[in-house]
Amino acid sequence: MTTDSPFEQLKHPNPNLRERAMLEIAETRDEKTIPRLMGILAEEDMVYRRAAVKALGVIGPDAVPSLVNSLLNSDNATIRASCTKALAQVAVNHRENPFPAEGIQGLKTALNDSDPVVHLSSVMALGAIGSPVLDILIETLKTTDNVAVAVAILNALGSIGDNKAAEALTELANDESADSYIKESAASALSRLEMVSQFQRGAQKE
Repeated sequence: MTTDSPFEQLKHPNPNLRERAMLEIAETRDEKTIPRLMGILAEEDMVYRRAAVKALGVIGPDAVPSLVNSLLNSDNATIRASCTKALAQVAVNHRENPFPAEGIQGLKTALNDSDPVVHLSSVMALGAIGSPVLDILIETLKTTDNVAVAVAILNALGSIGDNKAAEALTELANDESADSYIKESAASALSRLEMVSQFQRGAQKE
């Protein structure tokens, strides 16, 4: 079995084999693993690229410095978007660890990226980090003039079961001076947040 085989398996059409390869790459990694996965983020093959994103997410916080570096410095929007998605995967896979401050700062900067896919996926990544970045999301919501970013932030707030998120959504849903589309989006995110909270309360009782 060559060292290439798990990396080759990342291209495999069978998702189970791809998953197994990701875990193997994360478990047997050395100093070349993260740079090699980062190199795949420029690939045209979407399956291969997504598998590399997921593998970086499995590796976790150790991958964050390389991801932030490419997110802020690459001139390739596909690579930058892949970095935001990998950072979201780190947040989801490693909830037991505080998300690295460097990663939060990188995503905050990327909210102003010129590419819409990058700035929207940055919002989603911050949403995946959740409560620790609520202030960044709420502050951006108040200052951005990009409606798509604002709506993405509202949706992210709606999935973070947190009182502070609820307060921000309530304030916006009742703000007569706000754009009507933003107000409607805030109201629907608020009702979704209430459903999430009820579900969490129900789960805690069981």
